[in-house]
Amino acid sequence: MRSARTRRCVRALLAVLITAAVAVPLSAAARPRIPAPPPADLAPVTAGTLTKAYAANRANAELASRMAEAHGDRRRAAADHALADPSRSLLAFDGRGAGRATEVFGDLVAADTVAILIPGSDTSLDTYGRFHRAADALHRSLTRNAPAERRTAVIAWLGYTTPRTVSTTAATTERAEEAAPVLREFVADLRTITGPAAHVTLLCHSYGSVVCGRAAAGLDVEDLVLLGSPGTGADSAEDLGTRARVWAARGADDWVAEVPHTEIDLFGTTLGFGTDPMSPTFGAHVFPAGPGGHSDYFKPHSQSLTNITRITLNQEGEVPHD
Repeated sequence: MRSARTRRCVRALLAVLITAAVAVPLSAAARPRIPAPPPADLAPVTAGTLTKAYAANRANAELASRMAEAHGDRRRAAADHALADPSRSLLAFDGRGAGRATEVFGDLVAADTVAILIPGSDTSLDTYGRFHRAADALHRSLTRNAPAERRTAVIAWLGYTTPRTVSTTAATTERAEEAAPVLREFVADLRTITGPAAHVTLLCHSYGSVVCGRAAAGLDVEDLVLLGSPGTGADSAEDLGTRARVWAARGADDWVAEVPHTEIDLFGTTLGFGTDPMSPTFGAHVFPAGPGGHSDYFKPHSQSLTNITRITLNQEGEVPHD
């Protein structure tokens, strides 16, 4: 018989292999060092300076695009150029490395309902188009379903360097620990633009739910939604230390269900993210996400997007429970 330690090691390695696939499966090609300017030097953004910030970040994205083109990276040049379009509202942009961007959909100053999307593994400027489509689909759904007196906005927050899909980093909380204080600061700063009365919902996909779990304590949001989550690093919703309502959903075809929901200490590194948020013992409000897979939560007209829209609009009574 194998020793208990051997069994734990096998389980840990299994967790690494499976968790490496919990985000949308993409190429694991190395991210090249692409030249880019430092972020625009801006004072803290307020409601009055929002338009100026959008313009400065678009200009920075266009400069990054030209530098990437000169470097011979047409893919990054095209991604940066798309973000520099006059129609885009960039609250933040950093073209260095894998890249970071924060994009607003809708009128953030007028909004009384705001959703913030937190992405999972392998989301970068190179793959940003997929993240953009998810945020745009949510904004369209909110606009279509909000009562006439409600004003909505969506924020796509790529504010951290996500782990690569095929890597041991995707099985640890390292990147989430780095991202958590950045997310807390962002939400606090957001309140200076929207005001304290805005209803803010955090939508956390895949590894993004690990980020949200690490940031949750004291986070000034009304709802925290875990989508396709491998775990949060907490044993229960109560252990997250948040005043927000905690929700969880998983599509019927989402292979994140196969991730071992455990935490294992292997040579000083903790692998895995603990209790399954879909488990009754975790204590989240579990709602149906339909038949979709790991990348389908924001698919237009899907059951998952319908229920996410209801939660964001504070229509709790219309959300069915699994």
